Amino acid sequence: MAEEQNGAAANAEAPQVQFAMQRIYLKDLSFETPMGAEVFKKQWKPQVNQELNTQTAKIDEDLYEVALTLTITVKLEEETAFLVEVKQAGLFGIKGLEGQQLAQALNTACPQILFPYAREVVDNVVTKGSFPALMLPPINFDALFAAALAQAQQQGEGAKADAEV
Repeated sequence: MAEEQNGAAANAEAPQVQFAMQRIYLKDLSFETPMGAEVFKKQWKPQVNQELNTQTAKIDEDLYEVALTLTITVKLEEETAFLVEVKQAGLFGIKGLEGQQLAQALNTACPQILFPYAREVVDNVVTKGSFPALMLPPINFDALFAAALAQAQQQGEGAKADAEV
């Protein structure tokens, strides 16, 4: 009986992790066709370049805004056929996570939730621009986060070695 009470007390002291999506919204959208109507005269053999960026901001004590920015540049030979930039954002309630765990949630779980919405916006805008549908492949945000951590660690070790010399 005493063990049950001690176990319950320990559970009450441990912070409970809470993760809740509050809202998803389109923060910014840009679509450009620099070549104008000339683009439709060319043979469609696109070269697609995709850039990805995330930004996080603490809005309130347990409320964070995460914005996923996708920039897609499609070229025909050396000329830009179209350029679309989408900033898909979300508000996330996160409680009970700190340090590395919080950073991982903000940089992997949140963008993973936002990406399908951003991908849909890109596809809609591109087809409304009279171009063939552009379905972006899935992204492994966990792998990107791990790679960024490894790179930061390498740079930190490199800077430490430079300082010692």
